[in-house]
Amino acid sequence: FACWGVISIEAGLISPPIGMNLNIIKGVASDVPMSTVFRGVMPFFCALLVLMALVLFIPQIALYLPSVLR
Repeated sequence: FACWGVISIEAGLISPPIGMNLNIIKGVASDVPMSTVFRGVMPFFCALLVLMALVLFIPQIALYLPSVLR
């Protein structure tokens, strides 16, 4: 459950239009339009959505590394 929660928080930080990290990027690169920042972050956002679905439907993905460390 914690892994899924952390992944969803990461997705929230980069999801348009309210993502905090997007506003930070806009502050650093003030000459870049916000639409360009949105387009640049969309592949990462889609990858996080796929990862969330995988962890939700196949929880062994999140439990693999802790089981190896025992």
